[in-house]
Amino acid sequence: MKKRETFLPYGHQSITEKDIQAVVETLRSPYLTQGPKIEEFEKSVAHYVGAKYAVAFSNGTAALHGACYAAGIVEGDEVITSPITFVATSNAVLYCGGTPVFADIDEQTYNIDPNEILNKITTKTKAIIPIDFTGQPVDLNKIMGIANEHNLVVIEDGAHSFGATYKGKKVGSQAHMTMFSFHPVKPITTGEGGIITTNSEEYYVKLRSFRSHGIGKTPYSAEQGEWYYEMMDLGYNYRMTDIQATLGLSQMNRIDRFIERRREIAKLYNEKLAGIPAITIPEQLTGTESGWHLYSIQINSSLLSKPRKEIFEEMRALNIGVHVHYIPVYWHPYYQELGYEKGICPKAEKWYDHALTLPIFPEMTDEDVVDVVNALKKLIS
Repeated sequence: MKKRETFLPYGHQSITEKDIQAVVETLRSPYLTQGPKIEEFEKSVAHYVGAKYAVAFSNGTAALHGACYAAGIVEGDEVITSPITFVATSNAVLYCGGTPVFADIDEQTYNIDPNEILNKITTKTKAIIPIDFTGQPVDLNKIMGIANEHNLVVIEDGAHSFGATYKGKKVGSQAHMTMFSFHPVKPITTGEGGIITTNSEEYYVKLRSFRSHGIGKTPYSAEQGEWYYEMMDLGYNYRMTDIQATLGLSQMNRIDRFIERRREIAKLYNEKLAGIPAITIPEQLTGTESGWHLYSIQINSSLLSKPRKEIFEEMRALNIGVHVHYIPVYWHPYYQELGYEKGICPKAEKWYDHALTLPIFPEMTDEDVVDVVNALKKLIS
């Protein structure tokens, strides 16, 4: 198998001259931060997903932290989430003093299993953070039903799913709060950045205060004068800049094309990898349309003469940037020190043992896809 001349990463941003020019214009404007572009971007995202409000943050992790704060998570509270995610999801719970509780995944969709959520609910449970892993929406109707029955807050981690749909609606308007990430490999990018969408005015007010030191205007402020503000709580400096927001606004003009191209690539992978015994292609939950942030297959090593690690290294040697998403969160040394043990989510651990992420991003060509497929077939034959 011939090595590619250039490295093909698993994900990559798409930046045009229009994006660059838009950012340059902001750099020449009076506002680099705390200016008008933040609100413009927030309104654009809220309109796109069909939510009443959106609050932008400096990054997705900060946005999750803000959502946990707005949900009232404090020491002693438990929050149920999936172990197949980046550590930021459960870390945000720890930041607020809460305890992450990991529920196992569904073997077909690799998202959190609603039945496993039910098994984990206790009198201490305060919220659920389901993850739209790889861009595929979770079974939100079931999860929201569970939450309503037990009076829980649902914070949907949509870091992968901006542009995806559930039951005909864009992800971002159905959970109590939804987080989207704008890291460079995500559906659109602001360099770094994140946002929370919500239909709750209460959460909206709390999120805006939290991202800016807990500071805001009060009735007393109005009495004192325009210059006066008050700090009501211990917030953080999690503000997005106008530079970031401007790039995001420019990217929003192409979000539908980005998602369409990701779906085209996923379809091509499905067609070319179907029927290979050693490979399991990803399944989709009925009634959903994934945003295909990631395309993750499972490698059945028992049918091969080599382990996944060897396939991973050989693909990388051919300049094909495969990856593995994700190490179960509770396997990390920090979580082990907190008392979590391996084996608590066997389906998730089985997923991790076999998972391999193939490159997928809008500027990939069909020829790139063929390169990936041919290399993979050659190495597992």
